[in-house]
Amino acid sequence: MPLNAVVYIIFTLILFCAPHSNLFAQKKADLKRESLDFRIQLTTATKGYDGKTCWVHARAGAIPVGAPGNDLDNPIVVMTMQKLLLSGSDIFYALNSMRTNDLGITWQGPVEQKNLSRHNLPDGGEVVVSDFWPQWHAKSKTLLGIGHTVRYYNNRIDKKKNIRVSSYAIYDPDKNLWSPWKSLKLPDGPEFISSGAGSVQRYDLPNGDILLPVYYQRPERKYSDVMVLRCRFDGHTLKYIEHGNELSIDDGRGFAEPSIAKFGDWFYLTLRNDNAAYVTRSKDGLHFPAPQKWTFEDGKDLGSYNTQAHWVTHTDGLYLVYTRRGANNDHIIRHRAPLILGRVNPEKMAIIRDSERILVPERGARLGNFGVVDVNENETWVIVSEWMQRFGPDYVMPVDNKYGSDNSVYVSKILWKRPNKFMK
Repeated sequence: MPLNAVVYIIFTLILFCAPHSNLFAQKKADLKRESLDFRIQLTTATKGYDGKTCWVHARAGAIPVGAPGNDLDNPIVVMTMQKLLLSGSDIFYALNSMRTNDLGITWQGPVEQKNLSRHNLPDGGEVVVSDFWPQWHAKSKTLLGIGHTVRYYNNRIDKKKNIRVSSYAIYDPDKNLWSPWKSLKLPDGPEFISSGAGSVQRYDLPNGDILLPVYYQRPERKYSDVMVLRCRFDGHTLKYIEHGNELSIDDGRGFAEPSIAKFGDWFYLTLRNDNAAYVTRSKDGLHFPAPQKWTFEDGKDLGSYNTQAHWVTHTDGLYLVYTRRGANNDHIIRHRAPLILGRVNPEKMAIIRDSERILVPERGARLGNFGVVDVNENETWVIVSEWMQRFGPDYVMPVDNKYGSDNSVYVSKILWKRPNKFMK
């Protein structure tokens, strides 16, 4: 081949490759991302929106094959959620229940649970359980849901009267019915006056004891603090045993909505704060050092703030589910969508940046209140509903909004390529 022809070919390749170098790098990144140990399948359990109320706090628990009440070949997955009055702030109604016997192909419900509806108070107010989270308790072979109470006066929250109480209920799979809620009895003390386990992810120890994170506000403090309780459940009654140290921050409204998980020899605790998300770890699950801000591995701020984060654990890795700034989401209140899964570097307690995957895309509605359920050794589900409030003053999203959100209740299935040996 003549020399000038060789030069022309080389020159042409340089011109072609230069502008496409970012594309090639992106393809490489995508390949790396796709080589993770799972794939994601996004499904919808229900949807529909009337512009006045919407489903919120969608979370689920799974009753294993062979457990009492389950003679099927699949786990029974039971979801709870409740209606929110859009014209108010955190105005919740009765919990409803949905159920699938075929791994989410079809769903039954929603069915209102009368035992978990509003109750009248002697002083003229009403009380209801909210921020509820069902989870299988292996020791007692019971689906145990835990949340906390919220009080209303004239259908509004009176902050001076709104005493939080951690509350729980038990599911009967034969009747598809939740029991009346009971309240967790705590010792006397200012830290226990208003203490709640709302929207928290608990951890059940091998002996059946429950590590239950709570947040609370002492009467003399304007900030809320966090600690972990150790409780015992016999299939009927949840009993307080002891508690760990207090975790405090004098910033924003303090710490709230903590969630706990175990990976390797460590217990990890993630905490909500108005201005940043925080994390800490300990050996015993009760006593934790001062939390540090969530960051990426390079030390840059994760950008998650003023909303929940929860854990996904697998034999091969520890993951965090969260929302954050910087995801083309400035139009979302508190940047609470999309819902992201990131792998955690457990030693640094930091997110591996190129591990991020979108579990649920954003459609103009926030996705900050969600739950995680281990369905079986092959599937972990993240469940969330589109919360149909946005920035004010007109903070109710219209039915025919430009983003297409319609209060869908999403079930984002993490399908593991290798079985999860953490499943009990």
